[in-house]
Amino acid sequence: MRYEILVGLRYTRSRKRAQGRNRFISFISLVSMLGTALGIAALIVVLSVMNGFQEELRTRILGVASHVQVSGFDGELDAWQQVADQAARHPDVVATAPYIQEQGMLSFDQAVRGTLVRGVLPGAEDGVADFVRFMRSGSFDALQPGRFGIVLGRDLAFALQAQVGDKVTLIAPQGLVTPAAVLPRVKQFEVVGIFEAGMFEYDSGLALIHLRDAQALYRMDERVSGVRLKLDDLFAAPRVARELPGLIEGAVAVSDWTRSHANFFRAVALEKTMMTIILFLIVAVAAFNIVSTLVMAVQEKYADIAILRTLGASPASIMAIFVLQGAIIGLVGLAAGVAGGLLLAHNLDVVIPALEQITGATLWNKEIYYISELPSKVLPADVITIVSLSFVLTLVATLYPSWRASRVNPAEALRYE
Repeated sequence: MRYEILVGLRYTRSRKRAQGRNRFISFISLVSMLGTALGIAALIVVLSVMNGFQEELRTRILGVASHVQVSGFDGELDAWQQVADQAARHPDVVATAPYIQEQGMLSFDQAVRGTLVRGVLPGAEDGVADFVRFMRSGSFDALQPGRFGIVLGRDLAFALQAQVGDKVTLIAPQGLVTPAAVLPRVKQFEVVGIFEAGMFEYDSGLALIHLRDAQALYRMDERVSGVRLKLDDLFAAPRVARELPGLIEGAVAVSDWTRSHANFFRAVALEKTMMTIILFLIVAVAAFNIVSTLVMAVQEKYADIAILRTLGASPASIMAIFVLQGAIIGLVGLAAGVAGGLLLAHNLDVVIPALEQITGATLWNKEIYYISELPSKVLPADVITIVSLSFVLTLVATLYPSWRASRVNPAEALRYE
């Protein structure tokens, strides 16, 4: 073992009988390690939550929405089957489904709620959405033409106090013009299912009916609002959306999920970036503590440094000793932070409910965060980046104190010894 490593390790270890200044330096070293560990753990947990939130949000949105959507410029699309066949010729499109999307109002037992009404073909809709997986009661396939069945989001059904088998009244804004007034179209629908997508936006404001029933209610004859497409790679949606107009005859509007829900994902990406910068400041503070530790260690070890210099140690060797001391402090903090961060990130589903039970506070409100539970996804690339940058920051923090140690003049240091 090189003597620089041996001396550096000895300086790092706290002494059992350390008193006065030595004890204070050991305490500052411990604070530096804890600060680094807390910073690393916080970064790992926050980035894991942001990654999980982003993926969960995307999964739940695309479980109800579509990768690509083809619609008419006036909100109505003729000859939808032809449009669907032409879109299906694109090699990235794996499924198509027509839809009608209109506003409506649901009423049941004196409760009234506004809702987004979507007319679907259950068989085709299974290919582009995950409503079958989201069903909590009833059956999605119970939507049959002419039966006037309706599938409600869980929170919407709860607000109406409606259950499977109840008959709710759907009021369409397209009215009947009479000599007396314009009367809204009213139709009773039987609740045949309740779904829970896990996103408050959909669970509280979406109702599904059969496409034929929607065409009859909203007087659309054989027209639809558009065609929804599912791709084999959801991240190819922007490219596919640009290529589809060349395959489809007539004037159509094509949009993809990155544009229709852009604000959600931009907000998450921006928040992730800002939280990363803010939390890296914690690591920077811990690095400043390492600087303080080494500066005091250098001052306390002036005599030792002078003796090593007189024995032939070069300035580079002296600098290496204190760089090693600071690096060990940083590595111990990094190891503890990574272990604690990974442990916490993988057990948030247990930690958050426990904290809510202890404090009595709601730490995760699905009405605010759109999804019902706190997600977490640890990406190895994020952990490697955090550890690498933090270690580099720790090494940089050791350079100035170590350089000062290497500049100690042996004669000056030993004058009063």
